[in-house]
Amino acid sequence: MLKKAIKAILILLGLVVLLVALGFTWLSVKEYKPADVTDVKVEVNENLSGRAPQQGQKISIVSWNIGYAGLGNEADFFMDGGDDVTSYDQAGVTSNLLGIYRTLFESNRDASIYMLQEVDTDSSRTYSIDEKDYLGIFNTTYALNHSCPFVPYPLPPIGKVNAGLMTTSVFGIDCADRISLPCPFTWPTSTANLKRCLLVSYIPIDNSDKELVIVNLHLEAYDDGEGKIAQTNQLREFIQSEYEKGNYVIAGGDFNQIFPGGIEAYPNVHTDLWEPGIITEDIMPEGWTLAYDTSTPTCRLLNQPYEPDNVANTQYYVIDGFILSPNVELNSVKTLDEGFVYSDHNPVKLQITLK
Repeated sequence: MLKKAIKAILILLGLVVLLVALGFTWLSVKEYKPADVTDVKVEVNENLSGRAPQQGQKISIVSWNIGYAGLGNEADFFMDGGDDVTSYDQAGVTSNLLGIYRTLFESNRDASIYMLQEVDTDSSRTYSIDEKDYLGIFNTTYALNHSCPFVPYPLPPIGKVNAGLMTTSVFGIDCADRISLPCPFTWPTSTANLKRCLLVSYIPIDNSDKELVIVNLHLEAYDDGEGKIAQTNQLREFIQSEYEKGNYVIAGGDFNQIFPGGIEAYPNVHTDLWEPGIITEDIMPEGWTLAYDTSTPTCRLLNQPYEPDNVANTQYYVIDGFILSPNVELNSVKTLDEGFVYSDHNPVKLQITLK
């Protein structure tokens, strides 16, 4: 009897091992492996295709990690020390998405360019809602930085993910590229992990051979720090190369690194949980400008649903902002306090002038 029981257990374990092996083989075959540089389709709004910025013009830009409309004030997240994988049902995601739309295009309708991160197109966590289609109302570019048919962890698993960066502009976009960034993860983790990138949109300047180069980014989050450094170095080299061509360059988004003064404003009291990297002044080529606002946090830790009065367990960061080339004048930058109602990030609004 004992031999039969042992045999049954061994057979069961063998089946489990076989299923796991088959699962990783399938994920390896399906792994998203983008090229170093990929052309990105520009979805044109015919009513706006001819508009172009001018030298000397003041331009407002909003950057926002929208947390795929699934990380609002009711959310916590297992990677940040919370418990949940999915915090909202379909109605909740839809409600957050509507709030994001109104914040962007009604409250900040004076902006000309919107740079968004964590925009889902076909994901289990957001019930296959195409957020790009919902929010890409102007001339729009989109680049995947996470595409996996089934993310198997944790329990319950995340499931299918298709998410990325989106830029939508009232100005015409001539062309766009997806530029791959170094990936710090190796097999088998890499099969289901993010493949970070830069979404670069080229906007012609009126009566000029120069272009406004918009670099939308979302750098590494859950690495040992080396990934952020490698990605930041590549970002620096790229934006400098574009400036040397005579272009105006604005790079912005979620750096997952604390801007100068951010630690002093919001000391990190949860060092046992997720910690961002640190941005130093030498991130910029000489003559460039870091644009950020420490008066309001840009991000909160998802260790629990949002409880601003629970000071001991609420952690803030300033990890969203911009880098401006020397020919771009900074007029103002302000973090918009949306109370983390729709996302775990607040939007950041920039006003610049093209010199």
